[in-house]
Amino acid sequence: MIRIEKLKKKYRDNTALDIPELSIPKSQCFGLVGNNGAGKTTMFRILLDLVRATKGRVLVDEEDVSKGEQWKTKVGAFLDEHMLLSYLTPEEYFAALRKIYRLSEQDLMLHLEKFKDFFNDEVLGKNKYIRDLSKGNIKKVGIAAAMLGHPEAVLLDEPFENLDPSSQNRLKRLILNERETNLVTFLISSHDLNHVTELCDRIVLLEKGRIVKDLQERDDMSAILNEYFNVT
Repeated sequence: MIRIEKLKKKYRDNTALDIPELSIPKSQCFGLVGNNGAGKTTMFRILLDLVRATKGRVLVDEEDVSKGEQWKTKVGAFLDEHMLLSYLTPEEYFAALRKIYRLSEQDLMLHLEKFKDFFNDEVLGKNKYIRDLSKGNIKKVGIAAAMLGHPEAVLLDEPFENLDPSSQNRLKRLILNERETNLVTFLISSHDLNHVTELCDRIVLLEKGRIVKDLQERDDMSAILNEYFNVT
């Protein structure tokens, strides 16, 4: 599904990312962890062609993201609130996306119905612009938008941040259901080790832009990460 080859990103003399090779297959729930400055957001931005790599390339279904456009129909993402049209209400924003994705009104209604519990009656029908919502509810809008249009892969950067515990658990159920029902590939960057170890089949640990661990045994993930980050 997604393949990274000889990827490097440098800012002057500083190497922000250096990944020789990485493959993420279809329907995998892939976790990305690391301390601040490890390169997690840089990697996601290169994957989405928001930042150009210094060297190397990212392929989505064999298409170089820096050279093609077709891959954009297969990938949804929410990195931060700057990706949203915050001067719209959530309803206006979803309606605009519906037209972009060429979905019917019924398609949009069915999609938003999946998020009813997650929204918890705090997002739709409030006559508020997205910018006036709480940080947690802005994140809910972004996550629902990222999953709109039947993407084959969804990238989420710190999806649990600013969500209350009930919303965090509802989000985990949503992600697991989308993966199992529609075989969606999820790439999740998070500082919350508990959530990523619960959700992900595989967790890659970045440190100073390099992969230092690639964990694929669920039984060992929590202990290895807690030891690495000195969690007691």
